[in-house]
Amino acid sequence: METLTHAPVLARFGYAVSDHTRARILLALADAAAYPSDLADSLGVSRQSISNHLTCLRGCSLVVAVPDGRRTRYELADARLGHAITDLLGVVLAVDPACCAPDWTCLA
Repeated sequence: METLTHAPVLARFGYAVSDHTRARILLALADAAAYPSDLADSLGVSRQSISNHLTCLRGCSLVVAVPDGRRTRYELADARLGHAITDLLGVVLAVDPACCAPDWTCLA
């Protein structure tokens, strides 16, 4: 297993939150560990979609699967991720509408 720090960690985090559903999953898991079915219900997406996004987040090493009897619970891989997510929510950005499209993609 390889240990990542600094820029590679930020790159993986950036990739993970670049998708709206993955960002919402991380926000939910920052509050508390959860089961995929509960995440699907609370986020209003299919269980298959949640499964695919959790696979991606596991691949980015941002979440871990914790066996819980016959079920699997998901939680953030490191508690500091929860703190980082909470801190990021407090950031206020002044956005130049000429630079970013309505879907937040960069036009430059």
